[in-house]
Amino acid sequence: MQGYKIDYHIHTTYSDGSATPTQIVKRAKELEYDEIAITDHDTTAGLKEAAIAAEAVEMRVIPGIEIATQTEEGIGLHILGYRMDTENEELQVFLEGMLQRRRARNVKLFAALREMGYDISEDDIKTGEKGYVGKPVIARALVEKGYISRPKEAFGAEILGSPKCRAIKKTKPSSEEAIQVLLQAGGIPVLAHPIQTRGIGETGSEEFFENVEKIIARLKKQGLKGLECYHPDMNEEQSARFVELAEKYHLHITRGSDFHGKDLADADPTAEYR
Repeated sequence: MQGYKIDYHIHTTYSDGSATPTQIVKRAKELEYDEIAITDHDTTAGLKEAAIAAEAVEMRVIPGIEIATQTEEGIGLHILGYRMDTENEELQVFLEGMLQRRRARNVKLFAALREMGYDISEDDIKTGEKGYVGKPVIARALVEKGYISRPKEAFGAEILGSPKCRAIKKTKPSSEEAIQVLLQAGGIPVLAHPIQTRGIGETGSEEFFENVEKIIARLKKQGLKGLECYHPDMNEEQSARFVELAEKYHLHITRGSDFHGKDLADADPTAEYR
C-alpha cells in the first residue's frame, strides 16, 4: 500500500458527514487520492451521486457502507462493506429496517433531551439526505440552538453521554447477519476500527487483544473478509498488532480516516503503512 493514496472510510451528508458525495469526490481528485470509498452509516443512498461525480472527474470510487451491529454477547461492532450490489433487494430491505430502528430510537432520544432541559425536536434537525438523523446530526443541532459551542461537547456526561440518553439504544442486527447480507449482495465485509471495541478489557492491553482476536476469529468463520488496520484512533504499535491478526486470519488490510468533515484535506492521519 506504500505510495498508494487511499481512504476507505468516508462519510457524507447522506448520513452524518458534512460534505456531499460530489464534494468529497472532487476534493479527493484534487488531493491526488488513487482510490476512496464512501461508507455512510446504514445507507447506500449517496453512492449513485458519488459514482456520477467520479465519472466526471475520472476518480476511482468504490461503493461502501458502515453498519452498526452487535455480537451475541451484546458487544457493539461496526461492519464496513465494499463493492456490494447496491440494488440488491435483500440488502435494501435490511437497510430499510435499520432506518426504522434509528427513527424509533430518536423519538425516545428527543423526549429524553427535552426532559433534561434541551428544547429540541426533529423539526430542529437538518437531516442528512434521505432523512438520516444520527447522534452527530443531533449534536450539530444543539450547537445551532446555542446549548453548546462544539458538537463534541454533546457527547459528554451531561447530554448524549448521560445515563438517561445512553440507556436509549436502537435495536442492532447481529454482526453475523450484517456479514451475511453483505456477502449475498456480492460485498466484502470488513471489521471497522477494531480498537474501538468496548467491554473486552482496557483498550490496547494484552487482555484486549486476546479478546478482540477471539471476536475476529469467530467473525472470520461467519464470512468476514477484512480488517481495518489503519484508523486515526490507532497508534503505530496497535496498527501493527492488527496487521498481524489480519495476516494470521487471511483478511484484507484496509485503511480509513473515518472522515465526517467538510474538507477531505482535514482528514485525520493514520499510522504509517507497514
